[in-house]
Amino acid sequence: MKDECLICGAPLKYSDSETLMECALCHKKEGSKTACEKGHYVCNECHTQGMDSIIGVCLAESSKNPIEIIQKLMALPFCHMRGPEHHVLVGSALLTAYKNAGGDIDLSKALLEMQARGKKVPGGACGFWGACGAGVSAGMFVSIVTGSTPLSNVAWGLSNKMTSVALGAIGEIGGPRCCKRDSYLAIIKVVEFAKEHLGVEMELDVIKCTHYARNNQCIGERCPFK
Repeated sequence: MKDECLICGAPLKYSDSETLMECALCHKKEGSKTACEKGHYVCNECHTQGMDSIIGVCLAESSKNPIEIIQKLMALPFCHMRGPEHHVLVGSALLTAYKNAGGDIDLSKALLEMQARGKKVPGGACGFWGACGAGVSAGMFVSIVTGSTPLSNVAWGLSNKMTSVALGAIGEIGGPRCCKRDSYLAIIKVVEFAKEHLGVEMELDVIKCTHYARNNQCIGERCPFK
């Protein structure tokens, strides 16, 4: 079954305005623009249940390659073909590789902060906000490792610049969205950025997508990882 509705597998539908929806799993009611063709809605919290397992995997990881790390995270049971979990996955893989490549951070603390921030970016932000969560997660990574706040100078500029660079690469390919493709694009740009601006050189390999068979909206040969 293609990975669409988590309840029945039916295709998802997006509307222009929010309606009050009840989560099919926890029965929480909230406004949403998303439901499947049969009316099922799953809230972000239920969609990402089990995501706290990221921290244990990352703390045990020794790789300097964030793509290698995120592929391991994408293989965990909680991770779906698409969804807001990727807004945490990208930054978590980057923080881990950055630490292993010599970055001076408290990884456990940084991963907890990444979870807290990434969870606040909802599913569908790529289309409704014009800011893909994978690209925003890239900016969060730079913000965390530089200790940026709204009152920072250089760190503030770097974190915003990083988000811009990542979103630029994602937007250049065009839609429809693919959380795997967008995550890879954001990570590539961060590795380049970190080497130039942060003095930490992470590793990268050639990326070949292994998820396209589960993506109903795969863009095929337009994807750089196909």
